[in-house]
Amino acid sequence: MGSHLPPQQQCPEPQLVLQLAAGTLQVQNLELSGGGLGPEWQVLLGRADALAYGGRLHEALPLYQLASRHQQLRAEQLEKLVECLAQSVRIKEGLPAAAAGSNPAQPREWDVFGCRKCQGFLFEPVSLPCGHTFCKKCLERDRAAESRCVLCKGEDSAAAGQLLRVNVILSNLLAKWFPCQVKASQLRHEGNLLYKEKKLQAALQKYNEAVSLAPNDHLLYSNRSQINSTLKACEDALHDAETACRLQPYWLKGHLRKGQALANLGKTEEALREFLFCLALDTGNKTAKSEAQKVNMEQKKGFPIQEEPNVTTSGSLRKSLQITESKKDCSEEENKLASMPESSFLISEKCSLLKRKCCSEEKRNAEVPCKLMKKDTVDMKGNSTGQNTPFEFVDPSDLDCSLCMRLFYEPVTTPCGHTFCLKCLERCLDHNPKCPLCKEGLSECLAMRKYCKTVLMEELIARYLPEELTERRKIYEEEIAELSNLNKNVPIFVCTMAYPTVPCPLHIFEPCYRLMIRRCMETGTKQFGMCISDPVKGFADYGCILEIRNVEVFADGRSVVDSIGKRRFKVIQHSQRDGYNTADIEYIEDQQVQGQEYAALLVLHDSVYDQAYIWFNSLKQALKSRILSHFGPMPAKDPDPQANPNGPAWCWWVLAVLPLENRAQLPFLAMKSLKDRLNGIKRVLTFMSRTRSR
Repeated sequence: MGSHLPPQQQCPEPQLVLQLAAGTLQVQNLELSGGGLGPEWQVLLGRADALAYGGRLHEALPLYQLASRHQQLRAEQLEKLVECLAQSVRIKEGLPAAAAGSNPAQPREWDVFGCRKCQGFLFEPVSLPCGHTFCKKCLERDRAAESRCVLCKGEDSAAAGQLLRVNVILSNLLAKWFPCQVKASQLRHEGNLLYKEKKLQAALQKYNEAVSLAPNDHLLYSNRSQINSTLKACEDALHDAETACRLQPYWLKGHLRKGQALANLGKTEEALREFLFCLALDTGNKTAKSEAQKVNMEQKKGFPIQEEPNVTTSGSLRKSLQITESKKDCSEEENKLASMPESSFLISEKCSLLKRKCCSEEKRNAEVPCKLMKKDTVDMKGNSTGQNTPFEFVDPSDLDCSLCMRLFYEPVTTPCGHTFCLKCLERCLDHNPKCPLCKEGLSECLAMRKYCKTVLMEELIARYLPEELTERRKIYEEEIAELSNLNKNVPIFVCTMAYPTVPCPLHIFEPCYRLMIRRCMETGTKQFGMCISDPVKGFADYGCILEIRNVEVFADGRSVVDSIGKRRFKVIQHSQRDGYNTADIEYIEDQQVQGQEYAALLVLHDSVYDQAYIWFNSLKQALKSRILSHFGPMPAKDPDPQANPNGPAWCWWVLAVLPLENRAQLPFLAMKSLKDRLNGIKRVLTFMSRTRSR
């Protein structure tokens, strides 16, 4: 049977372990003849653990029996046996090594609204900064123990003492779509408070009302089972636990409740099966492991280890072993064990495979009332999971952003509980770091610069409004495509002169330019135009495209943008968009010359470069240092001055550092002749030199 175990669950060297155990047993034989080693039962227990760890249960079981004859075993000493039995259950049930989670036998209309902490219906939903949503009570209860989201392990920023605010949109949707379930959840929480106050009958009454409102909520049955157990109403507790298991066959807590109820009724064999199934769902569950070990060790109710020294394996452990084997496998193992010396301790009863009944008992399923829908109220539109829409129709206006009045796109929930489209919220925060609806301060949210989409809201829209979402996404993609066009409606920053290849650091603080820079980053172009102002047109007819190299955003929303000049352009049409300037443009390139003109251009190029180099080095050291820190060093002379369509980089560097007014610099940007640009620079340098000599 060890060959069926996954590699990660097998003993790393099972044969070695068994050999060591066998060696220990030989040493024990010496002890019996006077060797003076430890008691025999410890050796037997060690060998039994080794066999169980190697997956050889039928060989391990008689040794546990032998060990029990020599010493009264404790529950924790059967840990290896319990782990091995649980692993076998996991294999036979086809469960993963980790907890299987929730897998309802029949999809319920509200399953999408389940809380991943309590596994019940969301009540007072709170959306964390990471985008996941849980019950408010669950977050408050677990906040002291853990500040991380159980789904993404992200830090819960609200755990530092900030109040947890209910997600307004989700809360309203739940109240509208599932009024009975919301009321039942309210009664559940009221019942929990009464239970803590030890007002058991009052708590039971609350749960009875809740179950009548929400007959398919497994959490209600599980909790009511606990109340009934406390009231010693064991049969009622078992019935509720069984119902919870039928509603959620792979929910650990339900099977744990069922096992405890069975144990209270003295049905120890069935109780052990439930605890082993719990361990199959979650190998690390301490409660299930402890309960399974206790059941195996119980003496007064017919469990394996009994007071009489010569007894066969009793029902509980024997049935536990049957979980792991088919009839054929068990028969083969029994034939092998029949030849062992300690045959009086072997299993004498024919084994049979344990079949999980929780998924197959159709008659018992009928006992659970189910909230059925009429066929004419079922809307299967866009339902990829096969689940029915829980209401006659979904009103798209229920999922509209209050800012853009369109369907939520990339919905984000603020710490105050209000939900907006991501882009809408960012635009509002550009102007004011407060919630657009309740005016609560969102400075901390702004400082984080991390807006995670609310996962549940996205799931709802994708599930119930697929056509509307497709149309909304199409509009968004069209907007992005339009913003990505670097010829039409190019964003224009009206500020200073910018030149190709020259760095241009910018401090962004105006709301319109915050939006502009963010869009440049979102579209992926990372480019915008820079023009100087014009008293008539708003901005000049010529400018330079800047490319963003880095953006550093401050906590208050301001940012420093590191950009560098790329290409020159001419404005064809001036316009505006969302508060900032835009333009239709065409790009400018230098005209190429050849022959004698090119030879003359080379001479002029070298001459002006040398003149500029001498001028820069003649400046005072303090001024030179400021220029170098802002613009960097003067670029080297180009071997071919016409290699770049914008001309030599050093020309633009010199124009940037020369003390000229913007209006005097603008003509150089518009020139398509490198010769004219060099002559213009030469005249300015000559004038600067004459001025200094005077």
